[in-house]
Amino acid sequence: MANKQHIVPGTWGIRNSFHSLIGLLGIVLVVSTVYLRGKRECLADYQSSGDMLSRCNLFSGKWVFDNTSHPLYSERQCSFMSDQLACEKFGRNDLGYQNWRFNATALLEKLRGKRLVFVGDSLNRGQWVSMVCLVESSMPSTAMSMHTNGSLITIKATVESNSDDPVNHRLPERIVRVQAIEKHARHWTDADILVFNSYLWWRRPKMMALWGSFESSDGIYKEVEMLRIYEMALHTWSDWLEVHVNRTRTQLFFVSMSPTHFWGGEWGMGSGRNCYNETEPIRKEGHWGRDSDPKMMRVVEAAIDGLKHRGLNVQMLNITQLSEYRKEGHPSIYRKQWEALTEKQLLNPSSYSDCIHWCLPGVPDAWNELLYAYILQS
Repeated sequence: MANKQHIVPGTWGIRNSFHSLIGLLGIVLVVSTVYLRGKRECLADYQSSGDMLSRCNLFSGKWVFDNTSHPLYSERQCSFMSDQLACEKFGRNDLGYQNWRFNATALLEKLRGKRLVFVGDSLNRGQWVSMVCLVESSMPSTAMSMHTNGSLITIKATVESNSDDPVNHRLPERIVRVQAIEKHARHWTDADILVFNSYLWWRRPKMMALWGSFESSDGIYKEVEMLRIYEMALHTWSDWLEVHVNRTRTQLFFVSMSPTHFWGGEWGMGSGRNCYNETEPIRKEGHWGRDSDPKMMRVVEAAIDGLKHRGLNVQMLNITQLSEYRKEGHPSIYRKQWEALTEKQLLNPSSYSDCIHWCLPGVPDAWNELLYAYILQS
């Protein structure tokens, strides 16, 4: 029997009024794989016939340690793996993060002849890598290949900025054309499923907004507070969706905030500690880190509510609270370093630990199980 440990998440704390799902229909899962908790304790238990014994809120539940059926794929065998997320490859030996609880065959059938697009930042890229690794693990090795315009494609930023280059994007000052979206959005027009995220990239007190083009000498530049410029960008995003999205064809999703774990004091460690050397999830129910900003998600909720009144349904994938517990799931020092480390950094591994992105296999696989449930029940 698998060794099982339980983490009990609470609700999100902003608005958790999303509909309970009839999810993961027609697939075989180990009985008692996913425990869920809403207004009452309930168990999502699926049988081979596809019957579900209970209807539950899939965003609230327990992390279950499962070293029998998980991980769902091998880091080394996934041909789409990114060095930014390949923690085992770069020396991480404690691999328990892979075992916290996807028969992908049903999803593959659902996506046959369709186009699934992930739009956002590097965290959404991680979710995309997770998805293709999950799918690849259920397919013959000769049946899948990478195409930039294939049925699965990765991220393009939302509105245009000076940081859009996927390689050379680490700029000291970010400039955003808050009314310019077509450069990227033209890649989304024929998508059947669009999965957006946009959060951590904006996390700085102020940002420069540009009205006009980068090439023009008469553009208007203005420094704008973060929440306001974020709201402006989502307004442009909403207007584009209203005009260009086929309401009868395209499913729309927005992934909530992905938490970071830079502040060890939040889980009882000393100052200066972060996710480095962490090997277990946080046990405190309802844990909420300082980098997860409810004000930003209220801006997203307002944009989604506005779209609903315009006849467009965008489903929020509420991954924040369930991910808050996973302080041990980040790459930390176990990833490709894009710049040479200094001697001072090498003496203090916490100083260069990545506590933003997630190792794979790992936490984004759970995000995709939630996405998977929505796609299958549509």
